[in-house]
Amino acid sequence: MEKIPEGPALIIFYHGAIPIDFYYFMAKIFIHKGRTCRVVADHFVFKIPAISPGGVREALISDETYNIIWGNRKGFAQVAIDAEVPIIPMFTQNIREGFRSLGGTRLFRWLYEKFRYPFAPMYGGFPVKLRTYLGDPIPYDPKITAEELAQKTKDAVQALIDKHQRIPGNIMSALLDRFQKNRNMY
Repeated sequence: MEKIPEGPALIIFYHGAIPIDFYYFMAKIFIHKGRTCRVVADHFVFKIPAISPGGVREALISDETYNIIWGNRKGFAQVAIDAEVPIIPMFTQNIREGFRSLGGTRLFRWLYEKFRYPFAPMYGGFPVKLRTYLGDPIPYDPKITAEELAQKTKDAVQALIDKHQRIPGNIMSALLDRFQKNRNMY
């Protein structure tokens, strides 16, 4: 929790098939700091807090290799620059093992690209061990471009994945993680 500043910030996270990790994170922020997070979401979603540049595409198409699928999205970086706030990268270990999406198949990719609606079936609800990690805040820098900040953020999220995620992800291993000694989540 010490990486969360007293003032405003953008939390940028890797999007699992269902971003339940951020709901838990949001509750912890409220309980421990008395603060609420605001919402940025795709048009068909009522409320999903924070920003995940990969959005629905990353949720549906990425798999147990935890590929970051942001394309050229940099709007979040421009928002951070315009608001003069830091970016806090976030990743939750095993987030793709709790719920899986079949969106990586050619048919479901085509359906998403054609209609921009997540038609892909999901399965799961597995009681895997989730551990959320926050990277060091990326401070506001008036000299950086949105493209540079977006890349810096992507690299920071990728570093969290590389450090904390077993690749490829595995549902059974993530279930067995529940029986390991607890580690500090934040």
